[in-house]
Amino acid sequence: MVAVFMVLLLAIAFYQTPAFGQPKYTLKFNHVLSPREPYHAGFLKWAKAVEERTKGGLKIEVFPSAQLGVEEDILEQIRAGANVGQNTDSARMGMYVPGIAVMNGPYFVETLGGVERLKKMPTVQAWLDELANKFGFKVLSFGWVQGYRHFFTNKPVRTPEDLKGQRIRTPPAPIWQESVRALGATPVALAFGEMYPALQQKVIDGVELVYNNIPGGRFYEVLKYVTETGHIMLVNFEVISAKWFNALPPEYQKILVEECDKAGMETSRLIIEKEKEVKADLIKRGMIVVDKVDIAAFRRAGEKAYEVLKIADVKDKVHKELGFKK
Repeated sequence: MVAVFMVLLLAIAFYQTPAFGQPKYTLKFNHVLSPREPYHAGFLKWAKAVEERTKGGLKIEVFPSAQLGVEEDILEQIRAGANVGQNTDSARMGMYVPGIAVMNGPYFVETLGGVERLKKMPTVQAWLDELANKFGFKVLSFGWVQGYRHFFTNKPVRTPEDLKGQRIRTPPAPIWQESVRALGATPVALAFGEMYPALQQKVIDGVELVYNNIPGGRFYEVLKYVTETGHIMLVNFEVISAKWFNALPPEYQKILVEECDKAGMETSRLIIEKEKEVKADLIKRGMIVVDKVDIAAFRRAGEKAYEVLKIADVKDKVHKELGFKK
């Protein structure tokens, strides 16, 4: 009887233990975007690479369309140490470490090369350390760039003055709210999934999103004009629990970070390359790209967001580290 019991225990141990000789780990990764968007394919690619390199020891399950819950709730679960992750941004991380919000401010960084260089900046590294050590957020990568955010409306917009009185949906974080306000509109905080019905019911007059969000959410059905302000290069953060991350074997930690960064930059390049195709498709569907947009006026207006939030000096500090000239 004892021998049979021992055989059963060995069988269970063999079944549960992958080739690395470590227990299996599972990360449930949540994002608000449609399965049709490039990010979802990028996350699946990341998950596949991690599972292959860890020989099944670490598995990432990807949940699109906020299937695990709204972003703010997931972030609280992450802080509590749960084995969940979230695609988020520096705007929301700015709720914890205010300075980091500059990365989602108007015209802060405008190229993928600039985003890649950010991770090496001393000020940025200090922010990431604070997020992990003080608030429990491990940022695996912020090399995921969704493209450039533009205004999508039902009235043509060429200057900040044209946005006056228009209710534009944006996420609830202060940098988003103040950026949209600085650029001339009235910000309205809504969850991603609430935008389409809100546009149908005229609760809002427009949105500010990247091109790839539009076909994924079928927003071309309820919006007419595109104003290519490119006011924010949308840098996203892939965040998990620092406590959960630190409990992983060191080799798994390395793989998780490396593959997240790799998949992020590949996905970012693909998105930016395909924006022209998405734009052409939206024009075929009846959307109109506004001409003669006063980008210089939008750039000047955007500075007010940094001033209102008292992070203009922070922006200048990081720009100096990057070697940007005023």
